[in-house]
Amino acid sequence: MSEPARMPDPAEGSAAVLAAAGFPKMPARALMALVVSPDGALTAAELAYVLGVSPAAVSGAVRYLQTLGFVHRVSQPGSRRDRYALPDNAWYMVTLRQNPVYERLADLADATAAALPEDSAARSRVDEMGRFYRFLMARMPELLDEWEAARLEV
Repeated sequence: MSEPARMPDPAEGSAAVLAAAGFPKMPARALMALVVSPDGALTAAELAYVLGVSPAAVSGAVRYLQTLGFVHRVSQPGSRRDRYALPDNAWYMVTLRQNPVYERLADLADATAAALPEDSAARSRVDEMGRFYRFLMARMPELLDEWEAARLEV
């Protein structure tokens, strides 16, 4: 089997943007390597080669991506090596899984606001934070339905 191609510069650029937005660097690079791979799946050794990093760095990155739901492990019959693959419609699935996080953040914002003086600028900011996360929670299902319809039109 031939070695996979190194990651294209624009994919590295996308990983850098994700990292600048707060996504950990190595998981961002691993995610983009999977996105640009021919079938959306690579072994840990292939990821290490594509990214030019150690297997330990890949291990931590795919563990993080698995936690978020961006990748899953796929057994290869007759081999001890697993492949890490993107699920179908990965962006939809990961976004859908964030709704409980938004709810928790909104609840914490409400509790924080209640602990602050009424009519204070701090309370106003925290109230807005809670309203924002509740807005996301309310709009996200409709937005994801719209995405699913648009995705299927292609």
